[in-house]
Amino acid sequence: MAQYRTKHVDDFEQIVFCEDTEAGLEAIIAIHDTTLGPALGGCRLWPYPNEREAFDDVMRLARGMTRKAAMAGLPLGGGKAVIIADPKTAARPALLVGFGRFVDRLGGRYITAEDVGTSTEDMEIVACETRHVSGRRTGSGDPSPHTAYGVFTGIRAAVRHCLGGDSLIGAKVAVQGLGHVGMNLCRLLHDAGADLFVTDIAAAPIARAAEKFGAHAVAPDAIYDVAADLFAPCALGGAISADTVRRLKVGIVAGSANNQLSEPSDGAALAGRGILYAPDYVINAGGLINVSWDVTNPDLPYDSNLMRARVERIGPTLTDIFNRAKAERRPTNEIADAVADARLSHAQAA
Repeated sequence: MAQYRTKHVDDFEQIVFCEDTEAGLEAIIAIHDTTLGPALGGCRLWPYPNEREAFDDVMRLARGMTRKAAMAGLPLGGGKAVIIADPKTAARPALLVGFGRFVDRLGGRYITAEDVGTSTEDMEIVACETRHVSGRRTGSGDPSPHTAYGVFTGIRAAVRHCLGGDSLIGAKVAVQGLGHVGMNLCRLLHDAGADLFVTDIAAAPIARAAEKFGAHAVAPDAIYDVAADLFAPCALGGAISADTVRRLKVGIVAGSANNQLSEPSDGAALAGRGILYAPDYVINAGGLINVSWDVTNPDLPYDSNLMRARVERIGPTLTDIFNRAKAERRPTNEIADAVADARLSHAQAA
């Protein structure tokens, strides 16, 4: 029998532990803050070693979604979900059906979408059980290309801030993670003339990047030691740590991964080394901006040109953060947090 446990943790509005023994489902839905609107955030399907690690991850991800929506100026709150399972499991459809039922029980407080380990096709299965799904084929579609385009736009803004121009011809870029977003980003960078150094935990995507984009293959851990102009973390979180900050040989860190800093102090460590950091939830908001269409304009045909223009606002937003960080001599992640939190405080006081 499907059941869930729910509780309030720290500053979270609701944490839901979902269990469906018949379907084999074990999932967690975290609703962090709905001040600005319903909590919109993807569902990650990943083989976490235990519930505690899944819990810690969904908490970090949901918090980041709150700030991401605030910085993007969206009428949305922050939430996230994780399903604890191997993405290759044969029980995948049953897990998604069970998950959809739990989402529906929340009555629209949480709206799901694709994330690591899930796809647009998976969201169609979830949608059989609930209407609280975004990023479907009949709506805004796969958010991955839009996330990649937003990161690409942010990279140009970072390069412009550092060099005064945004040309990427001949720029050396180290890309960590070649999933849907990472591969799309590689295509954009290649088309702009960048020289790519890539890695992934799987060999097949590295081979594809080498074939399609002439990318140089790098071992997973060695990516931190590549002498390049820019490092783009596009895998899971925690890529930037006390250890990796010391090893980096780049001038810019700008990628699509969530929770790139292992600790907030890692932002100061990057700044101390003269490395410009594009705060993750600012630069990777393109996917969220795109799927927000399904929530804010449910009865209108999807407008790709309008959403592309909105994603392009990521560049000016980052430029403002970079300029303020320079003027105040503070790390860029501290500036982004301050701006996002001020917007939430203003909304709460209204």
